[in-house]
Amino acid sequence: MLEYEFEEIDCNDGGGGYSLFGGIGWETQTHQAVILRRAAEGWRYVGFIPKRQRAGGYMETIDLVFERQRPET
Repeated sequence: MLEYEFEEIDCNDGGGGYSLFGGIGWETQTHQAVILRRAAEGWRYVGFIPKRQRAGGYMETIDLVFERQRPET
């Protein structure tokens, strides 16, 4: 049986600036470290879910979803 865990990521943690195509661009940096740490712990990254989003569609926070095989008891 699989077990799942979620880890919240703040999408405002990276640098920001003006996008080449207009508007402000943002880039998160935390997700890479979290995915690598979780992989070392035996978890597999399976996707993300927007957790908090502004009316204009900008995601403020997301949940990264991880799964692993639950040890048989």
